[in-house]
Amino acid sequence: MPIISFVNQKGGCAKSTTAVHFAVWLTQKKKKRVLLVDADAQGSSSVWLKGLKEPIPARVLQTADEILDSIKTIGTENDYVIIDGPAGLTEATRAILLLSDVAIVPCQPSGVDIMSAADAIRLVKQAQAVTKGSPRAALFISRAVKGTKLKDEAIALLGKSPEVGLLKSVVHQRQVIADAFGQSQTVWDMAGKSAKDAAKEYKQLFVEIMSLVDQSQSVATSQVTAAAAVI
Repeated sequence: MPIISFVNQKGGCAKSTTAVHFAVWLTQKKKKRVLLVDADAQGSSSVWLKGLKEPIPARVLQTADEILDSIKTIGTENDYVIIDGPAGLTEATRAILLLSDVAIVPCQPSGVDIMSAADAIRLVKQAQAVTKGSPRAALFISRAVKGTKLKDEAIALLGKSPEVGLLKSVVHQRQVIADAFGQSQTVWDMAGKSAKDAAKEYKQLFVEIMSLVDQSQSVATSQVTAAAAVI
């Protein structure tokens, strides 16, 4: 049961939007059983999932103690657990990172957002030091505007982090994505070219994320095998 979290201290980076679309993609396109844990005080991702035509299970856990006590047990009947982390680098965020197999940091292409992403990366590195490797982590550019210098500069700067890689996929800012929550839909349910383009970008992103998940599970299996051999 892999645990994939979306974390960043800055609101508006598309963390909840991406978590919801990932949950729907896994459920509808990959036919997987998914539980989303909503750790954000706004609670938007759990409300969004419950309002869908085909609701996806969601649990609200907002304190570090709730997360540490519950994550490993509440998702046992599911194939994946997705965590929508809180805004701000709280103790709950630290708990999430300690439990995650994969951590994804969405980042808008702006100076303020890049600084916020750097703080999130620092927490990821701390978790990796404690767990001796987990979570496998990556950044991705969200809400980018095509053809802008800011986007190119952000890609160049964020790509320099050796500990946390930058995914190739970029999700561009589109009104159809912003409208999805209010319509209790995702881009896969919406009509028009903009929705199709957004769906294509999300698919590319999620395929990359699943590659990280597969890598993390392969490492975990190797570690268990090695431990068993020692015993």
